[in-house]
Amino acid sequence: MKRLAAALGLFLAGAFMTGPAAAEATYSILQFSELEGWEDDDHAAAIPAFLETCRDLDDPDWRPLCAMAAEQENAKAFFELFFRPVLISDGDPCLFTGYFEPELKGSRNRTATFRYPIYRVPPDVNAFRPWHTREDIEKAGVLRGRGLELAWVDDPVELFFLQIQGSGRIRFSDGSVMRVGYGANNGHPYRSVGQELVRRGIYAAHQVSAQVIQNWVRRNPRDGTDLLHSNPSFVFFREVTQVPSDKGPLGAMNRSITPLRTVAVDPAYTPLGAPVWIEKGGEGPMRRLMIAQDTGSAIKGAQRADIFFGTGTAAGRLAGKIRDPGRMIVLLPIQRAYALATEDTG
Repeated sequence: MKRLAAALGLFLAGAFMTGPAAAEATYSILQFSELEGWEDDDHAAAIPAFLETCRDLDDPDWRPLCAMAAEQENAKAFFELFFRPVLISDGDPCLFTGYFEPELKGSRNRTATFRYPIYRVPPDVNAFRPWHTREDIEKAGVLRGRGLELAWVDDPVELFFLQIQGSGRIRFSDGSVMRVGYGANNGHPYRSVGQELVRRGIYAAHQVSAQVIQNWVRRNPRDGTDLLHSNPSFVFFREVTQVPSDKGPLGAMNRSITPLRTVAVDPAYTPLGAPVWIEKGGEGPMRRLMIAQDTGSAIKGAQRADIFFGTGTAAGRLAGKIRDPGRMIVLLPIQRAYALATEDTG
């Protein structure tokens, strides 16, 4: 799906990226008995999510496992027999956050209520150089009159967060739905408006959440617009027609993702498509088998993960509260797990 995720490109399935970041990681093989809560999870619930992307893993370590996953009758035994838990660490503490797919009210035409446009990619946007800033687009109106509007929505704050999430659904008054996905961005770096609120002395860091930002912008429309413009990054969208509205949005592997079974990771450490065991602490602890199927511009590090909570306002409220410590363990095919552990010790 993911917030600016498509700009990262699809990571080669089943392989680790090389480079300084991955080279600094340590790999420790664990026993399944060391995974807190493993015995109590509904492992079978992870199989449909696993199969959603596993068939795309064109790799000799993964192909036979994907074939067997479709035939298995005991999910827990399947994972225990053919995988080994690997704790990957780069020295930074684990951090879990949450994300969701927004659903906005919209119109196919501009009206007095629906006057904030969702833009498709302008033909003159160049992926290799910065284009106009958010302020240029929203305030100066550099795109007006070019016929690039996919739809119109009624809330500029929700539109801003739609861009952060990178995809979403637009529900029209006739009940029809348009799903939009990341198309491109304007080439400017993302700047956190939450950090800007802290810098301005409006909130302390621990007070800032997506809901706090939204409420503050709505209470302070003039200063709120200025706050949103402090982030020069701007996302353009495309209409996504190949995914039924009852399925989840597309993740970084170009397949639908699954609420509370999909996790976004840093593919420099965790291969996309791999099962991942999460032990999230904080309020509402979570012990669950998930599948690494997405990425994100803010998801960097071996122990950094973003949990997909689903679609709509309720999912957004839950996702916005998550900023918790814990531990993430990657389940890798046995041969690959031991090869990595051997490389790490040798």
